[in-house]
Amino acid sequence: MHLERPKGTRDFPPEEELLKNTLLETLTKVFQLYGYNPMQTPVFERLETFTLKYAGGEEILKEVFKLQDQGGRDLALRFDLTVPLSRYVGMNPQIKMPFKRFQIGEVFRDGPIKLGRYRQFIQCDADVVGSKSLLSEVELLNLGNEVFKRLNVPVVFKINNIKVLNGLTHAAGVPEEQTSTILLTLDKLEKFGTESVKQELAAKGLNVETIEKLLRFFLKGGDKTQLNSLKKILPNNEGVTELAYILKHAKNTTFEPSLCRGLNYYTGTIFEGYFKNSQIKSSCCSGGRYDNLISNMLNTPRAYPAVGISFGLDVILEELKTKKHLSKKTLTHVFIIPINAQTHSLRLAQHLRRQGVNTDIDLMGRGPSKNLEYINALSIPYALFVGSDEIKKKKYKLKDMKTGKEQLLGFPSLLKKLKN
Repeated sequence: MHLERPKGTRDFPPEEELLKNTLLETLTKVFQLYGYNPMQTPVFERLETFTLKYAGGEEILKEVFKLQDQGGRDLALRFDLTVPLSRYVGMNPQIKMPFKRFQIGEVFRDGPIKLGRYRQFIQCDADVVGSKSLLSEVELLNLGNEVFKRLNVPVVFKINNIKVLNGLTHAAGVPEEQTSTILLTLDKLEKFGTESVKQELAAKGLNVETIEKLLRFFLKGGDKTQLNSLKKILPNNEGVTELAYILKHAKNTTFEPSLCRGLNYYTGTIFEGYFKNSQIKSSCCSGGRYDNLISNMLNTPRAYPAVGISFGLDVILEELKTKKHLSKKTLTHVFIIPINAQTHSLRLAQHLRRQGVNTDIDLMGRGPSKNLEYINALSIPYALFVGSDEIKKKKYKLKDMKTGKEQLLGFPSLLKKLKN
């Protein structure tokens, strides 16, 4: 039998899983610190939930994993966490607003496979539903900064506003029906450069004058310079006011004129986080305001303004790996080596575990030297020898694997040492 994983999936060996768990613990702590409550939704939904007009559309449906239960009902694995959130909000109209929730969970997409793109991956989202206040955006950006501060990974948040993008393209003379496709081309400015974008805009039918106007609007500059220019070009644009407020109150943010994400999804603020001084150039988190999505999806006149942030677990893990965070290979703190004292060693292991000490024990009947090799291979901090002499003296030999220092300790002293 030829063994291989399903395409678009991967295994996480223990050292990578430990790193992933550390990242998830950090995210969870920060989400809770900011008043977001945990939530989980089913890993699969009724297929008709995903066929709703604003749940994703035909393009997304091509990537949905479909299945049936034994009753013949059509189901689908979830492809994101926003649609299940919208369904939950619609089913629970009594929930108090603002509804602040975070969710960390597996999602599935049967799409093309390429480097960094998988068919099973984890999304880490925090959303505020029910608030129109720009304080929600400020809070989420500050939350994002706190996450990366705790991970010791410097980032910058680039922000823009859909209302500004629409206003600028209109001012440049772009026909309304072309706005989305033109903005998608302008989004490539930083990646491909001015000349490439000019050629693509011309291929889409824009004349030289319109192209030059657009590029003047979208050329980079300092925040203050750009905002002052925007106020003159778009004197009554709500997006300009919103940008100024967020840049003033959210830490570590910069205005990026060419940021054009989620054009049919977002309604106001949009943002992306990028690593500083990193080989990884793709965004590590993103988000924005989507005031119409839930109402449109549920086909209800009730307003559900919302804003959210999503962290790219895979890209953050890659950055942590480059910074050599993969040193931890096990959570075991002490490894017991029995020397003809298995029964006593098992009892001792249980005592330590009850006191919260992560303890492993030789299960192979190997000698001390082989066990020490194993301990070193996994970088376990301590080895504990248990033989007849130790049992008689009621003192156990503890070896610090980093320094090589050995101590004979009674159980109270041993416990204190290991817990410190």
